[in-house]
Amino acid sequence: MSRSAIAVITFILAGLFAVSPAFVPDFGGFDAGQFPVPQEDPPVQPAGYAFSIWGLVYLWLLVGLGYGIWKRREDAQWHAMRLALIPSLAVGAIWLAVAVSSPIWASVLIWIMLVTALWALFRSPVQDKWFAALPLGLYAGWLSAASCVSLGLLAAGYGYLEQTTAAIAAIILALVIASMVQNQLGRAPSYGIAVIWALVAVVVQNVAQPNSTVAALAAGGAIALAFPTFKAWRAGG
Repeated sequence: MSRSAIAVITFILAGLFAVSPAFVPDFGGFDAGQFPVPQEDPPVQPAGYAFSIWGLVYLWLLVGLGYGIWKRREDAQWHAMRLALIPSLAVGAIWLAVAVSSPIWASVLIWIMLVTALWALFRSPVQDKWFAALPLGLYAGWLSAASCVSLGLLAAGYGYLEQTTAAIAAIILALVIASMVQNQLGRAPSYGIAVIWALVAVVVQNVAQPNSTVAALAAGGAIALAFPTFKAWRAGG
């Protein structure tokens, strides 16, 4: 298949991903009753306002991939990024429909989305950062947080861990992944910004409950991650 065709397919999949919430309009996160141990106000989950980041993610991906069709349709680096991104967007387009019926499969799929999004991010071109690395960084950063949240919900929801313990484990895992990625990929500070956004929302969620242990860990993690993120920003990310 030609590079031009791949460019168009990637853009179409991003569009399908962006409109997918219209087909599952009532989804606001996993329902407490979807788990054997109901998850009422789980400490691992960010406050609801944080999910508004998806609007920016959808828009920025569409703008970036649209620019790619216009200016970089045959570019080899863009092509490599698109090939890695296609499976993430394809899974993303159906993720909400799966999530309303199966938290387990939704968790499996969101990890597939994350791995392929990170693959695409590391293959993104050094040039055109505002249309490639930065929107992909925001997308992959939020997925990094969301994937770990999904594991925390499953661990508590199926009785493997108590809620606070599950939240602590999920936050630590997210920080390990995010620190490794941001330290290795200086051109995309948007990645760290997305993870920090999620961690701050976890703080807000747990101050309201209250759960001081989880709130303190998330706050400390956000501060720690701010250093490599700021370094990447200063480096011209």
